Amino acid sequence: MSSTFDVDKARRDTRGCEQLIHFNNAGASLPPVPVADALYEYLHEEEMRGGYETMARCADALANFYSAAARLLNCTSSEIAFCDSATRAWSAAFYALDLQPGDCILAGCSEYGSNLVAFLHLARRRGVEIAWVPDDEHGQIDVTALEQRIDSRVRLICLTHIPSGGGLVNPAAAVGRVAKASNVPYLLDACQSLGQMPIDVEQIGCDMLCGTGRKFLRGPRGTGLLYVRKSLLEQLEPSQLNHHAAELISIGTYRLREDARRFECWERSCAGQVALGVAIDYALGWGLDAIKQRIGLLAAELRCRLADIDGVAVADQGVEQSGIVTLFAEQVPADRLQQQLMSRGINTSLVPFSANPVSAANRGLPPLLRASLHYYNSLQEIDRFIAELEQAL
Repeated sequence: MSSTFDVDKARRDTRGCEQLIHFNNAGASLPPVPVADALYEYLHEEEMRGGYETMARCADALANFYSAAARLLNCTSSEIAFCDSATRAWSAAFYALDLQPGDCILAGCSEYGSNLVAFLHLARRRGVEIAWVPDDEHGQIDVTALEQRIDSRVRLICLTHIPSGGGLVNPAAAVGRVAKASNVPYLLDACQSLGQMPIDVEQIGCDMLCGTGRKFLRGPRGTGLLYVRKSLLEQLEPSQLNHHAAELISIGTYRLREDARRFECWERSCAGQVALGVAIDYALGWGLDAIKQRIGLLAAELRCRLADIDGVAVADQGVEQSGIVTLFAEQVPADRLQQQLMSRGINTSLVPFSANPVSAANRGLPPLLRASLHYYNSLQEIDRFIAELEQAL
């Protein structure tokens, strides 16, 4: 295990580490002290001064979110919108596309369940076709098959970068090269990868990207972001508008904003926006390469230890794997394991069918237990997790 990462500082900055073992970072991470304090302090300002007045006083802190997100993704701040979740961000981009009957969406089999609902919605309402790109032998999207499926009817490529219910990392940049060569818009769901590894939208080649604050970025719940490439932005009109997203010129005319904030509402959690900006700055302070390495080492250690337990199977696929570790046991159902571990002060989560429904149906797996690690977790916590898991079995 690398000794260059200051784990002691990471744990000192994480108050919740003193109380429990938190292996549910793919659900919601424990926020670090600077993020939690920024959230509390903003809310206290609202309590003492009023919401509008605090918004005016904290204009720089609110604006910091956009510049921080731009640094995180290697884009401009005008290509960033604040959203209250990754799902809201994804839906805002998806429904802004003018898809018509007969148009085709190509999607990977690990697509998140909420995204599938939106696909089915447009299939029912507009006659849009959904085509699933098969997985390759490693369980990740087959880029060659994707390339072969491109034709004149394909209007959108969708990919979930890291599935909620498995440890693989899809080859997002390879998909981006296919999308660029085909001149097809590319929507990347980075909900589980943002904050876990470097994300460079220029290197990946996606045109739209959604992410959440609460997972590996360690921000508050109710926060997220949307990236839209400027060259595509001019072609997108949000499905819903308000007088923040568009300027009201007269009682009969309006003009859309020229930046990605056309996807925003004026009313939002200002405290959340400030705290998410702090969370992004905090992650950048550690360095996303260092974070990725630290998480990868911890996850590899956990997978190795699980492989030594009789009756336990690790369900993760992929050439590259993330900090999400999924498993099932022959002896005890996943939901009972989760409850027994929680009673011992260890947070994990379950992988429902809705996490990755197409992949789940294709693989025929039983319900899974998910242990998702972050850089503030430790080898000692893995030791205790293994011991408690063996006792629960």
